Amino acid sequence: MDVPQICHWHGYETTAALERSAVCAILETAESAIRQRGDFHLVLAGGTTPRRVYAALSQSPANWGHWHIYFGDERCLPPAHAERNSQMAHESWLTHVAIPATNIHTISAELGAREAAQRYAAKLASVGEFDLVLLGLGEDGHTASLFPGHEAGEAADAPDALAVFDAPKPPPERVSLSAHRLSYAKRIVFLVTGAGKHPAVQAWRNGELIPAARITPPQGVEIWLEQSLL
Repeated sequence: MDVPQICHWHGYETTAALERSAVCAILETAESAIRQRGDFHLVLAGGTTPRRVYAALSQSPANWGHWHIYFGDERCLPPAHAERNSQMAHESWLTHVAIPATNIHTISAELGAREAAQRYAAKLASVGEFDLVLLGLGEDGHTASLFPGHEAGEAADAPDALAVFDAPKPPPERVSLSAHRLSYAKRIVFLVTGAGKHPAVQAWRNGELIPAARITPPQGVEIWLEQSLL
């Protein structure tokens, strides 16, 4: 039986306002997690809006030594390829702050989807509940690299990381955290911008089971988007 998703919708007048709020939320969630447990475990999304958020974080003070960085998905491309999510995060943010290299947990997607997924699942086996997961929304309703018509890994026994083949947008081979693993988080925030996302947002609000709707933590998900998309 599908677990219903609880959605908390937050509209913003401008993209800039959404991005400022995202930066503040990340920093505040990090501070709270470090104060309570000593570490902050954050899952990153790819995309244009996250890139700008990460660039703003690179100029922000934080207790970086206690941050742990993970990736919601990755493209099977060479490590320094410009379209890798990890490369984007490094260029815009991670190389500019003092997060220890051992705390940045990239996906070895250059090894191929199957091998990389197995290795990342093994790495995540010792990681508990994420403090914050950032996700985006594609025009087709996908999130991370969970695409329509593909396995999302919702079951309780699903692997933490999935090998993705025949993705509908290039490159076809990817690695994605499963819906079940992405849902194992204290807080999940979708950052949604761009007029092209309107049909996917409407399908989501109408109760269609798009991939983004398969992320089902008990406390629900926060969906931050431009007011014009509501």
